[in-house]
Amino acid sequence: MSTEHSVTMWPKGASEEYVAARVELDRAEHALHAEVHRLAALRRDLPEGPLLDDYEFEEGPLDLGLTEPLTKTTLIDLFGDHDTLFVYHMMFHPGEEQVCPMCSLWVDGFHGVSRHILRHAAFAVIAKAPVPEIRRWANRRGWDGIRFLSSHANTFNTDVGAESDTGDQLPMASVFRKEGTRVRHFYTQRANFMDNAEGGFDLLNPVWHILDLLPTGRGDWYAENGYAGRLRGNLAP
Repeated sequence: MSTEHSVTMWPKGASEEYVAARVELDRAEHALHAEVHRLAALRRDLPEGPLLDDYEFEEGPLDLGLTEPLTKTTLIDLFGDHDTLFVYHMMFHPGEEQVCPMCSLWVDGFHGVSRHILRHAAFAVIAKAPVPEIRRWANRRGWDGIRFLSSHANTFNTDVGAESDTGDQLPMASVFRKEGTRVRHFYTQRANFMDNAEGGFDLLNPVWHILDLLPTGRGDWYAENGYAGRLRGNLAP
């Protein structure tokens, strides 16, 4: 075993071949970790993005068990006491019965860590579907404690790129900053990269990374909506 590694990542009885390969893999994993931090620094150094209109959204109560009252909430209202806002643009077209399965996967993850996100920034999920449709799906998934807003009556999705010219809804994650009484765009990443390659924001969900740890890898697996109900132990077949 190399003396430069003070922590072992294998049980007793591992072969020299395995140890050597695992040490080499550790070097690569360490390099990837450093690269992620380098990219984060580049992201923080982006030039100023454009100022946005103060869009008005429709929102229901935080308690998904309630249906009223419905309120009007502006983009800058979403910041609350924070100067930064993280938004997930959920792919949910008006009239559809289900949210995009991959968006369900992502919001499942955000739901699990939302209380930690809120220590650093405001957080909301915005979709084009009307409020009742969004809340019905959120209640089915058990997404308690997340702010869900509808952009059904405004041009927000189109203006920020979460909706195509043909009306298709596009999954994205965005960060906005508050400057006085105005909102400035900071960063957006779609599920696909600019060349349309998949994996644009894989780093935002642990499922992919856990699958990558398995001998079979992630393969061509995609999430489905049918195998999980409310995430309180109620799992569908």
